[in-house]
Amino acid sequence: MSLTFDPQWLSRYPAQDSVANAESSCVFCGIVRGEVDAHVVAETADTVCFLDHLPATYGHVLVVPKQHYRDLSDIPEESFQHVMAAAKQVANSLQDSCGASGINLVHATGRAAHQTVFHFHIHVVPRYDGDSIVVFPRLADPARKDEVAQRLRTALNNPLPPMAEAESSQS
Repeated sequence: MSLTFDPQWLSRYPAQDSVANAESSCVFCGIVRGEVDAHVVAETADTVCFLDHLPATYGHVLVVPKQHYRDLSDIPEESFQHVMAAAKQVANSLQDSCGASGINLVHATGRAAHQTVFHFHIHVVPRYDGDSIVVFPRLADPARKDEVAQRLRTALNNPLPPMAEAESSQS
C-alpha cells in the first residue's frame, strides 16, 4: 500500500483566533468537556487522546492536556510531563496495534509553525515504510551552524527573567 501526503493539509484546518476567553471557543476544550464529538482513544486524569480529524497517517492521534494552555510557552512543566507520558503510551500502542514502523511526535507553537488550534497538543504520527511524509525538508543554510549555535548557547546560559521575557515577546 502506498500512502501519500498532501502538503496543503494545513489549509483545510480552520484557524482559531485568540480571544479573551479562549477556553469557551476552543475545540479541544470542547472535546475535553464532551461537547464536541471525537474518537477518544485514551484518557488520564490530566490528558485526553483522540484521533486527528484530518490524519496525516493511519492512526494519527492528538494528545492534549485537559486544562487549556495556549502553547509550549504557556504549559507548566508538570502538565507538559503528563502530556508527554501519554504521548509515549500512545506511540507504543500504535506500533503494537497498527503496525507502525516509526513514530513522529510533532508540536507547533505559533502561526509561523502552523499552529491552528491554540490549545497545547502533541501529534503522535505513526510512520509506515514508504509513506512519503517529509518532516524535515532541509531548508536552512548549514553554513550558519556556528552562528546559530553561539546564539543558542548565549540564550541558554543567560535566560531572560520572566518579566523581561514577556516584554521582549511583545516587541
